[in-house]
Amino acid sequence: MDAVSELLAGVRARGAVFRRTIMRPPWALRVAARTPVTLATMLHSHAWIVPDGHEPVRIATGDIAVVRGEIPYVVADDPATEPELVVTDADYCPGSGGLEPLRRTCGDPNEAGAVLVSGAFERQGELSERLLRALPPVLVVPAADSPVELLATEVARQRPGQQLVLDRLLDLLLVSALRTWFDSPETDAPAWCRALDDRVVGAALRLLHETPASPWTVSKLAAEVGVSRAALARRFTALVGEPPMGYLTGWRIALAADLLRQTDLTVDTIARQVGYSNAFALSVAFKRVRGLRPGEHRDQAKTTPALTPTP
Repeated sequence: MDAVSELLAGVRARGAVFRRTIMRPPWALRVAARTPVTLATMLHSHAWIVPDGHEPVRIATGDIAVVRGEIPYVVADDPATEPELVVTDADYCPGSGGLEPLRRTCGDPNEAGAVLVSGAFERQGELSERLLRALPPVLVVPAADSPVELLATEVARQRPGQQLVLDRLLDLLLVSALRTWFDSPETDAPAWCRALDDRVVGAALRLLHETPASPWTVSKLAAEVGVSRAALARRFTALVGEPPMGYLTGWRIALAADLLRQTDLTVDTIARQVGYSNAFALSVAFKRVRGLRPGEHRDQAKTTPALTPTP
C-alpha cells in the first residue's frame, strides 16, 4: 500500500449526509458539528473558511476544503461577515425518511447565489486517529484536482442507490484531497507517512500493519526486509520518530481499542489477535499507553454517544 491507502485503511464513509445551501451575500454559517472530518466545496462563487484560532482560508468554485472536526469554523462570503446561522449535529443527522435530509436547500436553486455543498465523515474506530492527526486544520484542494462535478450531479436529485454513491463519493473526495496534499512539496506530513514510501522502512511498516500478532523482534523484522538489525533500528527511528517495537506497541493498542469498542470479543481473545499472550499482558500494555484498562475503555465507549455522519 502507498501512504494514502495506509491512512485510509480504517476509514470508510457510511450513511454520508450532504447539505446543499444556496445563499446571497452577505452570508455566513458557523459550523459546530462534532464530526471528525468535514468537507466543503463551492459549486458556484467562492467562500472563506475561518477556523477558530487559525487564519482564514479562501476556497474558489470547485475547490475542496477538508476541516478537522474538533475545530469549529465559519464559512462565509467574507471573513468579516458575522454568522447568521449555527450548524450543529442535528442539521446533519439522517432522518427516518432516508434520503430526504441529503438535499436540504436554502434559497432558490435558480438564483445566482453562492452554492455550498458540505459533507462529513463518521470516525470508524481508533485507527482513524492517525488520519486525523496527520491532517492540517484546513486542507484545501484546487478545483483541477477534485471530482466535484460528480458530487454536484448526485446531490441534485434522488436516484436508486444514492446513499451508496454518496458514501463512495465522500471517500473519493477525501482520497483526492490527501493525494494532492502528499504530492505537494510544501506538505508538512507526519514522518511516519513519509516513511511508508521508503523501501526499507515502508516494507517494515507494512509487515507490522498486516501481521501485528506475529512475535516480532527488531532482528526478525530486519531479516524480513533484508537489512541488519542495527540498520533497521537506526533508519526506522530516524524516519518514523520512534523505534520499531515502540511503534508496534502503539499499533497493537490502537487495534485492541478498536476491537474493544466495536465487538463483544473477550479481552483474552482480543489480546491474542493483536499479539499479546493473554488478557493480563494486554491490560498492562493498554494501561501504560492509554492510562486505563481494556474493560474501562470498553465501558467508556458504551457511554459515549456515537458521532453521526454530517455535512
